[in-house]
Amino acid sequence: MPNYNSDASTTARTLPRHRIAVELAAVTAFAALTAVGARVQVHLPFTPVPVTGQVFCVLLAGAVLGARLGFVSQVEYLAAGAAGLPIFAHGGGPTALLGPTGGYLVGFPLAALAVGALVGRTQERGRGWALAACLCGVAVIYLFGATWYAIWCAALGATAGLTAVLVQSVYPFVAIDAAKAVFAAALLPALRRRVTFD
Repeated sequence: MPNYNSDASTTARTLPRHRIAVELAAVTAFAALTAVGARVQVHLPFTPVPVTGQVFCVLLAGAVLGARLGFVSQVEYLAAGAAGLPIFAHGGGPTALLGPTGGYLVGFPLAALAVGALVGRTQERGRGWALAACLCGVAVIYLFGATWYAIWCAALGATAGLTAVLVQSVYPFVAIDAAKAVFAAALLPALRRRVTFD
């Protein structure tokens, strides 16, 4: 006679392990996606901050994985880059985090956290809410990026007022990053149907 209680107990032990494995794979996949996004670069002549694909990847990580896993995916990305892998826009290693784009990098985990927390159940709240969440994530990245950029300029002895800092670290990217937010919000419903952790 089959021992159904034993089968149920085995299934209960297996499911958490399976879920953990799937979550780890998803976290690493989005960390890798952000690394690929760093390779997509357009350099502007008036600022050391390039246009990259990273912001789009960060927004997707938070929106698709949720607050906790989105945050972890970007921490994994930062840890790998800080360890020396050349996966940042300005290479890798601890010195890259101290460069002109260091603030944006530090803002990535918090942006993914914010997006994931705000998105919630997008299927219930609609794409407008997903777009608002993604735009909030962009704002978080700008806050950290511009703040650190001002500190970096001051450390180099360059006199840069608020307007100059914004012209070099925020204004050129607003339209592009808003488009990334729109694209991420548009992709979210389809991706959420395909990425599950059950």
